[in-house]
Amino acid sequence: MRNKFLAALALCLSLGSGLGVAPVMAADGAPINVNVNMARILRINAAAATVIVGNPGIADVTIQDPKTLILTGKSFGQTNLIVLDNAGNPIADTIIEVVQMQAGVTTVYQGQARTSVACAPVCQNIIMMGDDPAFSGQAVASSSLVSSMSN
Repeated sequence: MRNKFLAALALCLSLGSGLGVAPVMAADGAPINVNVNMARILRINAAAATVIVGNPGIADVTIQDPKTLILTGKSFGQTNLIVLDNAGNPIADTIIEVVQMQAGVTTVYQGQARTSVACAPVCQNIIMMGDDPAFSGQAVASSSLVSSMSN
């Protein structure tokens, strides 16, 4: 019974048409992965009316159009995603896993204070969950200053 459900779910949640979007869910029931602080497009075959995320502190999902969902990783961890149609019937119920982006991210420890930088090709401060609060505050202030100057 579980294999039939997983096969139906894999069929329901499908590959984005020509957008280079990875398959939403493997047939073996693997979770949907998204990097923290990144977004991902999920294409579904049935029209979604409601999306529910078990822990909105880990991930957020919005309905772009009835067959396109936008998944955003907010912090590390796992939660579940439930998609309902207009009648309240479940279209999908799957696990979301939010992971740290690996490529180009370097973690620096200074005693117990942790900071993160992205080095591709020049190192820039980035904010990751668990970074030193003083470092994160300085990075946010710097980003706000640059943003205000561009307006």
